[in-house]
Amino acid sequence: MKAFLVSRIQSFRHAFRGWFYALRTQRNAWIHSAIATIVFILGIWLRLSPLDWAIIILTIAMVFAAEFMNTAIEAVVDLASPETHPLAKIAKDVGAASVLVAALAAILIGLLILGPPLWAKLITIF
Repeated sequence: MKAFLVSRIQSFRHAFRGWFYALRTQRNAWIHSAIATIVFILGIWLRLSPLDWAIIILTIAMVFAAEFMNTAIEAVVDLASPETHPLAKIAKDVGAASVLVAALAAILIGLLILGPPLWAKLITIF
């Protein structure tokens, strides 16, 4: 049982190390973090429903997961093919496209969920 718990702790340690690596080295991860923080603040201010929070959290997780997978793909491709190769470029481009798809979906979801209550709140203020 002790070995199991120690291995789980190690797994979390490795995962957090990867998370912090991405935040340290990937400019887009910082952009995603800043936007996610703004969305969280807006969600609190707008008093989102639990269902809306669930969708927002899943959407943010989807963007981060795509960004982290893209970072992993880039690292593996660089290791396997240090020199320029057309297939390496395709792998990196497709990885970046996955982040783009996730980010565009997140924007649309954010507009659908945050847009109407934000608009209503802003109209009452102004």
